[in-house]
Amino acid sequence: MTIAILGLGNMGKGLAKRLDGKADLVLASRSGGTSYAAAVANADIVVLALPYAAALEAAGSLDLSGKIVVDISNPVAADYSGLTIGHTTSAAEEIAAVAKGARVVKAFNTIFAGLFDAPVSATANVPVFIAGNDEAAVAAVSDLATKAGFAVETVGGLDGARLLEPVGMLNIRLGYGLGKGTSIAPQWVKLAA
Repeated sequence: MTIAILGLGNMGKGLAKRLDGKADLVLASRSGGTSYAAAVANADIVVLALPYAAALEAAGSLDLSGKIVVDISNPVAADYSGLTIGHTTSAAEEIAAVAKGARVVKAFNTIFAGLFDAPVSATANVPVFIAGNDEAAVAAVSDLATKAGFAVETVGGLDGARLLEPVGMLNIRLGYGLGKGTSIAPQWVKLAA
């Protein structure tokens, strides 16, 4: 299975580092090298490791039909004060609306890029929350998250992104706004009854 990572910022580079040697990767950025279209052409999974507006633009301009498309964005305001959309839609649902024929999955939006630099043993229990309508696509992205050294927590259909994106925003607020740093991540804990 070939994975195209579009965008080589902190998240894209971090995910590529974690998947190196575990998956066939094609990396693409706007600043040179492989173009987005060339990277997508033979990919099975396309990771939009881009800010929301750029991810939406890429999803609408590329032929993603039949591809599993992973949206890792949070639609944050320019000043990081909150989300620009939410509760009645999500970045993932907006991307799905323009990525005709793609199977869009929300994942990786609740973790900071710095976690990719931690030892895998330190992130093995950190969940990547995953939402999607296509069971096979969710399973493929779950496998991707596991290969990247994380636990998986599925949250149901793609409308679950309406809940995940505010969790991502909360993590940003805690990490940056309240000084907890970027070595944090949300985790659900099940207590014994």
